[in-house]
Amino acid sequence: MSNIVIIPSAGSGSRFNSPIPKQYVKVLEKELIVYTIEVFQNSNEIDEIIIPADKNYFNLLYELKEKYNFNKISKIVEGGIERQDSVYNGLKSKEFKDEDLILVHDAARPLLSSKLLHFSLNEAYKFDSIVVAIKARDTLISGSEFVEKYEDRSQIYYAQTPQIFRHKILINSFEIAEKQNFKATDESMLVKNAGYKVKVVVGEFINFKITENNDLNILEKLLTSRNF
Repeated sequence: MSNIVIIPSAGSGSRFNSPIPKQYVKVLEKELIVYTIEVFQNSNEIDEIIIPADKNYFNLLYELKEKYNFNKISKIVEGGIERQDSVYNGLKSKEFKDEDLILVHDAARPLLSSKLLHFSLNEAYKFDSIVVAIKARDTLISGSEFVEKYEDRSQIYYAQTPQIFRHKILINSFEIAEKQNFKATDESMLVKNAGYKVKVVVGEFINFKITENNDLNILEKLLTSRNF
């Protein structure tokens, strides 16, 4: 059994207001995706990394692989239009064992701690399907211009990554979604749609996703201090 990470990296980052996708923007002289890959490269629990990406960035990824000695990167494959397509391409890029654990992690989520990674893997060994998420802390309002109602935050989580699944469960979920023409925003939604239970693992606020330009300022300060 192996632990294999898929890092979908074909997104354009339309909300980021940058000429290049956010995962390739430099932060303190290193591309954002480098910090993300380092988490898994440096973990003794990870065997392999697969990166579905836009073909225009293949050369850059190969350069980064060489520069930082990312020897766990086994494949750089063509991504798809949506995240779902990219991850599916990664799953179809090689032969896996049914019991392999497949971790899917956002390219722009660079501060995953080794502690959370370790705990998430242990939970996945036991429950087969897990999603890292943080519990909502603020009052939740639904509506457009005006308040329509307030949601029960005790039952609300914000999904993060990694999301980890046995290969046989994840590939079956993708195949079912393909037959149904079902589109999901993440893998846990696909797995739940296929009828499997997904265990929630409590995440960390530091494991945030770079979404807007202002997030880079926060990231730079955190990387500079490294006191987290």
